[in-house]
Amino acid sequence: MNPGGPVDEATWRNRFIIINITRIAGTIVVLFGLFVWQTDFIREGGSVLGFPIALFGLAASFGGPLMLARRWRTPPGE
Repeated sequence: MNPGGPVDEATWRNRFIIINITRIAGTIVVLFGLFVWQTDFIREGGSVLGFPIALFGLAASFGGPLMLARRWRTPPGE
């Protein structure tokens, strides 16, 4: 989705930063989910609510950068 033609260096740098922030944020969500699941943070003995939170963070950590890269990919033939 690059209607404006070539992309300058600042745009590539910003995209690189956004992709890495997405990875880091997903990892933080995974760690938070594991923390909720395995500790007495919400309920004594852990809460099963942390498991889907950790899975969501895992999907965001791996799938988010792929989705962004696909969105920013130059169409074939350009």
